[in-house]
Amino acid sequence: MRKTKVPFKNIFNLLREKGSSFWSRKAQERSLFLFKEVAERVPAYRDFLKKNKIKPIQIKTYNDFQKVPPVTKKNYLRQYPLKDLCWDGSLKDSLVFTATSGSTGEPFYFPRNIALEYESSIYHEMFLRNDPNGRNKSTLVVVSFGMGVWIGGTITFRAFQQIAERGYPVSIITPGINKKEIFEGLKRLGGKFDQVILCGYPPFIKDIIDEAEDFGVHWNKLNLKLILAAEPFSEEFRSYLIKKTGIKNPFLDTMNIYGSADIGTMAEETPVSIMIRNILYKNKDLYESTFPVVSRMPTLVQFNPLFVNFESLNGKIICTGDSALPLIRYDIGDQGGIYTYDQMNEVFKQNNRDLEKDIRFHKLGHTITKLPFVYVYERSDLSTKLYGAIIFPEHIRESLQERRLSKYFTGKFTLITKFDSNHNQFLEVNIELKSKAKPTKVLKNLTQSIILKNLLKRSAEYKNNYNVIPEKVTPRVIFWPHEDSLYFKPGIKQSWIKK
Repeated sequence: MRKTKVPFKNIFNLLREKGSSFWSRKAQERSLFLFKEVAERVPAYRDFLKKNKIKPIQIKTYNDFQKVPPVTKKNYLRQYPLKDLCWDGSLKDSLVFTATSGSTGEPFYFPRNIALEYESSIYHEMFLRNDPNGRNKSTLVVVSFGMGVWIGGTITFRAFQQIAERGYPVSIITPGINKKEIFEGLKRLGGKFDQVILCGYPPFIKDIIDEAEDFGVHWNKLNLKLILAAEPFSEEFRSYLIKKTGIKNPFLDTMNIYGSADIGTMAEETPVSIMIRNILYKNKDLYESTFPVVSRMPTLVQFNPLFVNFESLNGKIICTGDSALPLIRYDIGDQGGIYTYDQMNEVFKQNNRDLEKDIRFHKLGHTITKLPFVYVYERSDLSTKLYGAIIFPEHIRESLQERRLSKYFTGKFTLITKFDSNHNQFLEVNIELKSKAKPTKVLKNLTQSIILKNLLKRSAEYKNNYNVIPEKVTPRVIFWPHEDSLYFKPGIKQSWIKK
């Protein structure tokens, strides 16, 4: 049985003091070290390398390492018994199992050990430390992720529990996705603490924020912060939540986590990454220089190479990380790319923008860590096609966040490409109404026109089709009652695409 490693000492000193080159070097060193160890001690990976004619002894440099074929669920995880995927071919360890959502097939059950919970706690403690007085504020953490077999609820609970054990005045309540219990907890406990951190899946948290006053919860009486995860969202979405709740500082008081059941909390938004994303949203030239897929705003987060390392391979995100089931060059199914801190700084300079000056202007100097960035687009398999044009959920999501529409809709929808009786394709957009909203014809026409306008703006493929066959590619909008069981049954994850 493999002994879980002792946590890194003085981790926060490293985060504040070390520069970009240090983290680049550590990313390479840790990846090579883990590769050697896994090749020797994980039976499934030994066999995988043998089948792919890779001799571990010949992998001596990071360039060599990048020639090792990536592993996937299909070519690796589903090809071997679970115990053979774990250290020393054994399940004789203290493990917690969580499952993938099954959005790309049957769920896979990943084991994790306390090391992943420790890593998650460091990312969450960074969020607390970004507030100069964060260590001393009494804090109520409301865990509103699902508390079942999914990773979000249990790992968030354990992360904040570890933070509390390190001396922070942190209290935790775990209502999961039970709205009644969330509102009761906020109403009866929230005002007793210096701050409340509400954690959850973005569309569900939006529901909570929108419906709070109906249940006697008044955001202006709470010092609220938000930790979100599991899904990308736009800066319009963040602004909506901030305006609705009265959150004071978008950079310090909100955070989106890039995580997975596969390898835990992999990266997080930092005040600097949020600031950069906000700047890019307002600066088209800088945005186009930074992100190659200009029609889709990615999540931008920073990662700690001591925990998980990322590479970009042909536009895909590849990760390497340690857990009870270690993963080497794992294709997690997301698209995106990598920047070191210095590379991001250089992109700004090339566009006549001073990143350090922007950081000083927003008074974020005390939060800087020169960790590398990973930017992540929505999963490549979470899209639909209409006459060959790829339609991504964010194209619709942005439309529904438009001011004229957001007061009527929860923000949840399901896209389906269907065929009519003449076998012509059409795009059906199923949209959930807020509980008191009425499905009028005027609202339907307005919604359709705003979605159409955004699709024409965001997708050149769609625009080209529309210029030729507008009547066939104009989306068909259908409204559904709040929490209707067909497409909007209350739960953790919304099905944005239905195949």
